Amino acid sequence: MIKVVSVAQMREIEAAADASGMSYDTMMENAGHAAAARAMKIVAGLPDARVTVLVGPGNNGGDGLVAGRIIAQESSAVVRFYLLKRRDESDAHFKAVTDADLFVAYAEDDQQYRVLRNMVASADLVIDALFGIGAKLPFKDDAAKVLRNVNQALNERRSEKPQGVTINPAFPDKVSAPPVPYMLSLDCPSGLDCDSGELDKNAIKADETITFIAAKPGLVTFPGAGNVGKLSVAGIDIPEDLPPLKAINVTLVDAQMASMLLPVRPLDSHKGTYGKALIVAGSVNYIGAPSLAAQAAYRVGAGLVTVGAPQPVVAALAAQLAEPTWLLLPHDMGVLSEKAADLIREELPNCQALLLGPGWGRENTTRMMLTELFSVASEAQARRNRRAIGFLSIKQEASEAAEKANSNFPPLVIDADGLNLLSELDEWWKLLPPNTILTPHPGEMARLTKLDNQAVQSKRLEIASSKAAEWKAVVVLKGAHTIIAAPDGRTAILPFKTDALAKAGTGDVLAGTITGFLAQGSAAYDAAVAGTYVHALAGQLAAEWLGSTRSVMARDVIDSLSEALGMLA
Repeated sequence: MIKVVSVAQMREIEAAADASGMSYDTMMENAGHAAAARAMKIVAGLPDARVTVLVGPGNNGGDGLVAGRIIAQESSAVVRFYLLKRRDESDAHFKAVTDADLFVAYAEDDQQYRVLRNMVASADLVIDALFGIGAKLPFKDDAAKVLRNVNQALNERRSEKPQGVTINPAFPDKVSAPPVPYMLSLDCPSGLDCDSGELDKNAIKADETITFIAAKPGLVTFPGAGNVGKLSVAGIDIPEDLPPLKAINVTLVDAQMASMLLPVRPLDSHKGTYGKALIVAGSVNYIGAPSLAAQAAYRVGAGLVTVGAPQPVVAALAAQLAEPTWLLLPHDMGVLSEKAADLIREELPNCQALLLGPGWGRENTTRMMLTELFSVASEAQARRNRRAIGFLSIKQEASEAAEKANSNFPPLVIDADGLNLLSELDEWWKLLPPNTILTPHPGEMARLTKLDNQAVQSKRLEIASSKAAEWKAVVVLKGAHTIIAAPDGRTAILPFKTDALAKAGTGDVLAGTITGFLAQGSAAYDAAVAGTYVHALAGQLAAEWLGSTRSVMARDVIDSLSEALGMLA
C-alpha cells in the first residue's frame, strides 16, 4: 500500500528506520539504486546515451551521486555530474564517483553557467537531484541561478525544429527530431514544496518523478503536481510495519488496491445477488444525466437499475434504454416536485443503493422534495412518535424521528444538483444517513463548505478529510488527483490527472459507477475508492482509444468501463 506522508512524517519514518538498523547511508544507497534502475530503462536502446546528473548539497544530491555511479557501472551510458557545491572527500558516495574517474563539474567554477547549459542541452537524460523534500521556497542566489539556467537549456533544446522538406502541408514528411532531454527528478522536482504543492518560479518541470518510501502531498497537489510528470514510488526496503509508516492512513491508490476493493462475483449468482440501484435523476433541461448514470451502474455490475425521473424525461429515454426499469415521479414543468418524496421513500426498502441529484436543476420545488425526503420528522410526525409527553422537546423528537427514518435509507450517493440544493439548507449534513457518499467538484465543495473555490483547491486534502469527519460522510472531492475521505480518517488519493474527464456528463458516469458498486454490497468508502479509480482509468483508456484527451465524451468513458474492469480483474 502506497502511503502519502508530509515532510515531517517522512523525517520521522527515516529516523525510525535508522534506529531499527537501516542506516541513512543504506537508505541513500537503496534510493540511488532504484533511481538508476528507472533511468537505465529510460535510456535503454539509445547507443552511448548521455546522462547528466545535477547534484545538490544534501541527501537528495547523495541519491543522485549513487544513481549516476550505478548507471555508469551497469550500462554503456556516458555519465556526467554537475555539483551545486563541492562535497567533502569524506563523503563516501562522492569519493566513489571520483574513484571511478567520472566527469565532475562544479558551479563555483562555472561563472556564466555555460558548462551547465551545455551539459543539460547535450544530454539524453537529465537527473534532477538538486533539492529534495526539505527545500524552502523561494530559492535565491546560486540555487535560483542554477535552476534558471537549467530551464533555459531545456527550453532551447526543446525548441529546436527538425529540418525537412514539406510536400503536403496536411501530411508533412516525417523527419527524425534530435533527442529531447528527458528530465527525471529524484524524490520531487527541485523547486516544489512537497507539503503544499507550491512552486518556485524557476522550478524544474519533470517528465517523470521517482519518489522514495512514500508519496508526498505536494506531488499530488496543484500547481506542483503539474511539474511532477509521471509519478512512481520506490519503497527502498523500508518495512511496511515500521510504526510511523504503518500509522499513516492516507494512501495513493494503485491498481492492486483498486482490484482488491472490487465486489466479488460468485459463479452461482443471479441479478438479485448484485443488488438493485435506484437512480433519481434528470429534469427537462438535463435529460441525459439519468441515462449516463444508469448505464454506468449497469456496466460495473449492478443487477438491476431503476431510474426515477419526471415523466417527460422517462418518455424521452425509455425507448433508447432497454435495461433500466422506470419509476415515474411527480413533476412541475419537467422538474421533480415536492410530491415525489413519498414515491421515492416507498421504493427504498427494495433497493440496495440510492443515487440522488444528477440533472435535477435547482428549482425550489425540487429543493422542497429533497428536504421532505430527509426531514420526515415534521412537528406532527414528532408528536406521533413521542415516547413520553412532556419529556422531550419537539426539536429533540424531530431529530430522533429523522434519525430513525434515515436509518432505513439504503447506501446513498448524492451528486451534482443534489449537493447544490443541500448547500442551501442549514446544517444539511445532520439530515443525512451516516456514510453517505458526497461527490462534489471544487465549486460544489465551495458551496457546501461556504468557502471560496481557491480556498478549497489550495487545501484539498485537509478540507476533504476534515469535512468527512465533521459531516460523518464519505467525501469524494473530484478533480486532478481526486481525493476520497472517510469519517474515520482514512483518505485515498487517485494517481490520475487528465483533461480527458473535463467534459459534461462524466460526473454522472462517476456517480453511477459508485452507485453500481454500492448495489453489489461494497462498503461506502470501498465503493468510492474503487469507483473513482475505475472511472478515471476508463477515461484514460478512452483517450488512448480515441487518440486525443480532448475528444473523450461521457459515453466513451462508459464504453471503456469494461476494459478498465478487465485490467483490474
